[in-house]
Amino acid sequence: MNKGMEFLVDMDGVLCDFTQGVLDRMAEQYPEILRLPYDAHTEFEVQHNYPEGVRGKIRRLCEQPGFFRNLKPVPCAIEGMRWLIAEGHDVRICTSPLRQWQHCVAEKYAWVAEHLGEEFVRNMILIRDKSLVSGAILIDDHPEAATKGSKQPEWMHWLYDQPYNRHVHGHR
Repeated sequence: MNKGMEFLVDMDGVLCDFTQGVLDRMAEQYPEILRLPYDAHTEFEVQHNYPEGVRGKIRRLCEQPGFFRNLKPVPCAIEGMRWLIAEGHDVRICTSPLRQWQHCVAEKYAWVAEHLGEEFVRNMILIRDKSLVSGAILIDDHPEAATKGSKQPEWMHWLYDQPYNRHVHGHR
């Protein structure tokens, strides 16, 4: 059997719906903040879509216990991961923890165990600089994933479509 390609797949915004998770928490904890429709988010950092005075509150929402653990899967993302594996590809999750990582790291592992299975937890890479990770293709929603690392990555960036990256030209 031919060995497939090495895929690196981001979590937030690709496998799990980070933006919707923030919007849901905003509705619960800050109903006074007018929430933009999902498709109106034109900035990668969710809080940067809102006035300066509320950005700190919004940013802190994703640092709370349970935030990452309770994110909903992006529609068809789990099925897409299973399809890549069934096709013989080496698929790994490559995700960046928040700088305030205390809840984020364990919850990302728990999310993967719940949605993809315990065996897939072994295929996770948590790293802030994805340019240091080997692979053929990185599927990531960050519009600057290929240029923000400390070195030129060996992988090709396939930009996962989100409202905040539609202005970027590249592989989709």
